[in-house]
Amino acid sequence: MSTASTTQEQGHRPGATAAGYPRQGRDRELKRALEAHWAGNLDAVGLLDVVAQVQDQRFAALGGAGLAEVPVGDFSLYDHVLDAAVLLGLLPARATREGLDASTSEGRLERLFTAARGGGDTAALEMTKWFDTNYHHLVPELGPGSRPVLDPTDLLEQLAAARSRGLVARPVLVGPVTFLRLSKPADDAPEGFATTDLLDTVLPVYAELLGRLADEGVAWVQLDETALVTDLDDDLADLARRAYEHLSGVTSRPRLLVGGSYDRLGDAAQVLLDAGVDGLAVDLAGASRADVEAVAGLRGLAGKRLLAGVVDGRGVWRRDLGAALDDLEVLAASGAQVDVAPSCSLLHVPHDVERETDLDPEVRSWLAFADQKLAEVVTLARGLAEGRDAVADELRASADLAASRAASPRTRDAAVRERTDAVTSGDLARDVPAAERRALQAEELGLPLLPTTTIGSFPQTSEIRRARAAHRAGNLDLAAYEAAMEEEVRVVVAAQEKAGVDVLVHGEPERDDMVRYFADRLEGFVTPKHGWVQSYGSRCVRPPVVVGDISRPEPMTVRWTSFAQSLTSAPVKGMLTGPVTILAWSFPRDDEPRGVSAMQIGLALRDEVADLEAAGTRVVQVDEPGLRELLPLRAAGREEYLRWAVDSFRLSTAGAASTTQVHTHMCYAEFGAVMSAIDALDADVISLEAARSRMEVLDELAAEGYDKGVGPGVWDIHSPRVPGEDEVVDHLHEALRRLPADRLWVNPDCGLKTRSVDEVTQGLAVLVGAARRVRDEAPAAGA
Repeated sequence: MSTASTTQEQGHRPGATAAGYPRQGRDRELKRALEAHWAGNLDAVGLLDVVAQVQDQRFAALGGAGLAEVPVGDFSLYDHVLDAAVLLGLLPARATREGLDASTSEGRLERLFTAARGGGDTAALEMTKWFDTNYHHLVPELGPGSRPVLDPTDLLEQLAAARSRGLVARPVLVGPVTFLRLSKPADDAPEGFATTDLLDTVLPVYAELLGRLADEGVAWVQLDETALVTDLDDDLADLARRAYEHLSGVTSRPRLLVGGSYDRLGDAAQVLLDAGVDGLAVDLAGASRADVEAVAGLRGLAGKRLLAGVVDGRGVWRRDLGAALDDLEVLAASGAQVDVAPSCSLLHVPHDVERETDLDPEVRSWLAFADQKLAEVVTLARGLAEGRDAVADELRASADLAASRAASPRTRDAAVRERTDAVTSGDLARDVPAAERRALQAEELGLPLLPTTTIGSFPQTSEIRRARAAHRAGNLDLAAYEAAMEEEVRVVVAAQEKAGVDVLVHGEPERDDMVRYFADRLEGFVTPKHGWVQSYGSRCVRPPVVVGDISRPEPMTVRWTSFAQSLTSAPVKGMLTGPVTILAWSFPRDDEPRGVSAMQIGLALRDEVADLEAAGTRVVQVDEPGLRELLPLRAAGREEYLRWAVDSFRLSTAGAASTTQVHTHMCYAEFGAVMSAIDALDADVISLEAARSRMEVLDELAAEGYDKGVGPGVWDIHSPRVPGEDEVVDHLHEALRRLPADRLWVNPDCGLKTRSVDEVTQGLAVLVGAARRVRDEAPAAGA
């Protein structure tokens, strides 16, 4: 349509739709094509051929499910926030080398991947977590001189591809307020500049885009304003009001559907309606009846479109369809034109649970992946349109499955619950304070000033993958497989010793994933074989599913850490994934509070730490990169979350002897809101991502008065670029301006599993060389 309308359409029939669908392909075809392209083994034409095939899969699934409207613009070769920067012409200048022609497919791809991954002397954009999910997005860099220029090429290509298949398409794009809130000031931006200062600069480009889409005959556009599900202060409310009064006032445009995911819109919903938007998209996953009634009671909702996200788009459990239909009927009674959708993009869940033939059929029957969620929203839309009798069989089956799961003995373990209930405050505290432990550990370990280490994993080489695949296929017995992994450990230990690393790791060749490895060895989890989801770029993970109470039948890591320690006199870290991260990077239960599962995992890890110590391990790292990720988006829920998050970590580590040095690791998040919790973990050393963010995290630590060991990452391992030694020395000088030398560690940003052997060899040499240079300067640097 050419002119926006807020008049209720007569005879509106509720329909089903979605805001996004998994991007990587059912068998990760896009991932493999991207990595082949980056390696120089697939040209741009070949990559785009695979992209077209994955698009065909997506549209076949979306259209075949019976959706009234399919999303476009949600598909991405790397990241949708990066795509928004491309759409707005706001990539940093360094992403476009001299002579690059961005009007060609090859040039556009090179520009995109340079911004995402860096290369040569070009640094990549910073990366951080997308709200409270395990998806990572790139962080646009803006300054007062940023001048957006519309570039809708990719969006229009997706729109044309959907229409060529006879589908009604709705563009789903990052909205202006969220885009600016997620951006950061460029390095040359003046002090006091805020990215949201550019709202009036960006809005005309969004308006121009709406005009272009109107010319294409697009009826609806969805702008994702997830920033509005955070606490709504006056500044944020004013940004939303200004943005949508401006865009609602565009005379020739599609109708505007605006909303946010991962929490309730709350007061922001009324701000948007008052600003004149034509519809709201609301996340009602796990909503109470009061939440639903609050939406239904919004002033001016009658006659507007309401996209009701009553199916959880980021969990994997079947929806109670009867309860969902109850909520939908309350919403429909408001006079809104209700359509049904998942609560957020389905990029957070795998494709199809019916492929999981290795799972116990009972458990599989409880689960819904992306395709099953599409079926659920179609059923609910039909039930709302035609009445409950039209979907009576589906409602009955849904109720039966819910009852089956609730009664299943696999969900509860009395012994685990008894042990968890017996935990006391004394179980959560180390024997002596951190400062006293530091002296004891210095004597025990004998490390130099500015000790060097890595985060844990080393490259997952083709030899490792072949051995793992052969073992899984039954073509390599356990003894031969373990012998192959031992050989990899020998290579990793020798490489670290040759480089001169001070605290070694065994390299984790036996682990395909830092969470799944533990889930496979803990009771209470199942691990889907085909359950891949995108984490960032081409990086995909297979989250386990928590189906019941959690316990550890036997040691999980001692065999490998002890073997590595037998090869060297240098200390070898025992490597564990922390309870919060195991939970954050799994699909949690929806029938128990997350804190219950976290404490159960904490007890399992406590036993593992004790067994590592008994085997002679003197340094144990318990990684918690998920700590910031699970922080509730609104302040009201944060105190309770941080209480159980800290308690579960301390339950894991507090049993360690004072001479055992406990490390933790975190990466790619904004830590300011959890700094007090990081301190409360009481780890002896923390390593954090810092290279892409230019050591900014150290200012936050200093402001908090953090007084324990810190390893700010000085090598960005999510880029193929290996820094020069002078660059790492500069990073360390920056760190020493904020931290005393006797508390500073030298390490990469994250694990090295995604890097090549050559990159790691070069990087370790740079890391150790830089540490030695600065170590010689340390008395002056610390003065």
